[in-house]
Amino acid sequence: MEPFLKIEREGAVVIATLNRPEARNAITEREHSLEIVDFCAAMKEDTSVKAIVLTGAGKAFCAGGNVKHMRERSGMFAGSPYALRNTYRTSVQLIGPALYELEVPIIAAINGAAIGLGLDITCMCDIRIMADTAVVAESYVKLGIIPGGGGAWLLPRVIGMARASQLTLTGEAINAATALQYGLVSEVLSPADLLPRARAIAAGIAANPGHATRMAKRLLREGQSTSLPSLLEMAAAYQALAHYTDDHIEAVSAFLDKRDPEFKDA
Repeated sequence: MEPFLKIEREGAVVIATLNRPEARNAITEREHSLEIVDFCAAMKEDTSVKAIVLTGAGKAFCAGGNVKHMRERSGMFAGSPYALRNTYRTSVQLIGPALYELEVPIIAAINGAAIGLGLDITCMCDIRIMADTAVVAESYVKLGIIPGGGGAWLLPRVIGMARASQLTLTGEAINAATALQYGLVSEVLSPADLLPRARAIAAGIAANPGHATRMAKRLLREGQSTSLPSLLEMAAAYQALAHYTDDHIEAVSAFLDKRDPEFKDA
């Protein structure tokens, strides 16, 4: 089986492309989910990676699951209800924690349709930008199923409960202009400009010390589900670590000397 993820390295930035364009990058095998999980584990260990761009090959970002397999009750959708429950828990439901908990900042470059699990995966990322030709949908109910990969937790945190409820309960698709209005994405661009802009954002992140961006992302994540006093305690500990890094000293010196810093990730 060909790798589902195509990985390219540009300095401190990694470009990860969902690479089954003939299937609209649908996640149809357990191995596809495990590739994403393994990728996140590798990125967690490699502290030289400072930013990731996640996009799709071809005309879609990710079309979610395989509807034909659903009809046939084959592939990931085969077996008894108990077996199917276990399949979800050991495949697509591993993607959310892996991507969401990864401290390396992730930019989703939504080049085309992001449907169902595809939309949920974008919500696992930190920054989303979108081609003006793309659409997104939380369309599970149109197939008589529910958000099985974490969308009911993720989407309200990105666009608020009212809009998340509307998208989830109607299953309707929205275009890029509406996604921008909802705050789902921060920028809408032409298809030709999408990936260059994603690379530019990633480069802007990678220009900063990696320890600072990773810990800052962790604080943003933890802030979604913890109290302010608890977050402040975490921030105090992280800040103490940051103050004792060589890159912090270099950043302060460069600022005072009015020069560009030279970080060594130390």
